[in-house]
Amino acid sequence: MPLKGLNVLEFSGLAPVPFVGTVLSDFGANVTIIQKRNVMFEFTSFLNGGKKSIGINLKHPEGIEITQKLIANADILLEPFRPGVMEKLGLGPNVMMAKNPRLIYARLNGYGSHGQYAQRAGHDINYLAISGLLSLYGSKNAKPVPPVNFSEFAGGSMVCVMGILMAVIERYKSGKGQVVEANITEGMSYVGSWLMCSQDSMIWGKSKGENLLDGGMHFYDTYETKDGKWMAVGALEPAFYREFIEGLGLNIDEVEQMDNFQSNREIIANKFKEKTREEWSNIFDSKDACVTPVLELDEVDQHPHNATRNSFMRKNNVVVPVPAPKLSATPGVSSSNKPIAVSGQNTREILESIGYTQMEITKLFQNNTIFEDSKSRL
Repeated sequence: MPLKGLNVLEFSGLAPVPFVGTVLSDFGANVTIIQKRNVMFEFTSFLNGGKKSIGINLKHPEGIEITQKLIANADILLEPFRPGVMEKLGLGPNVMMAKNPRLIYARLNGYGSHGQYAQRAGHDINYLAISGLLSLYGSKNAKPVPPVNFSEFAGGSMVCVMGILMAVIERYKSGKGQVVEANITEGMSYVGSWLMCSQDSMIWGKSKGENLLDGGMHFYDTYETKDGKWMAVGALEPAFYREFIEGLGLNIDEVEQMDNFQSNREIIANKFKEKTREEWSNIFDSKDACVTPVLELDEVDQHPHNATRNSFMRKNNVVVPVPAPKLSATPGVSSSNKPIAVSGQNTREILESIGYTQMEITKLFQNNTIFEDSKSRL
């Protein structure tokens, strides 16, 4: 696996940083989570599959000492806190990179290390709002509607992973680590570069809900079928549009692509309601019209295309994507089916690996510097 041998130390937090750890783990890195007592984000616990966990009281001086030793032996550190928290703990990059010059110190937060909002809390909707991109989402003459938790993972987690891997490549050249400062607001803005640079074009130059790619056109939209399900239409180019109209059984002269958008939408909507989603899928699967069924999450692994590629797997009957991209020589392996690390369950093992004796470990347990939960979950 491409990241085999890299040791990652992840400070527990909400979903974006754990997902960074999951991606690195799926492609071979050894990931250890530093967790606080009685802190378990149940809705993100599935991101802890295949990781190890050590329970440390970071308010205890000996807890800080243990953490410093762990960082000194790490290749990559993942930090999810607001600016200044790690510095107050004595674990900031200046201190730790002096002890470990090869350390790649990755910081991921909402707004960045400085600026008016740096110390403020936020969620996906707030970061999208500040980036400007939220203004683009939603129907015509309606309020902005955020996509489901997209920016935290695309603009946050994946941009952070990209920065970490670039730092790993640079370290092979220079032998030195560096700070990777990722924040969700700027990351999402970067991911949305094409949208932001298309504001004056025919693609994205009109008001929300009136553009080429936001449902403003009848040939790029979703349509309800006879059975209450949906089909997605992306027939942008004339050749695809012609195939689309033929597949519907309509006359191209009656629904010209660049005229009568609203009446064409009504004609097409009424046509789609004549057949079920399966019937329409059977028709368009044999045509190059950019028309596909809108699949529900619990059925995506059953679709013939996805099933053939083994794009998904199931854990406890929940559909989970396999690692992407697929590498021909060193593919990733999903950590989804590996035991989920419970807070502090590997504490003793990890301390032994960095030289603590059984007597020292027992004392640390007794003074509540560390803790251990032996119950792992599948």
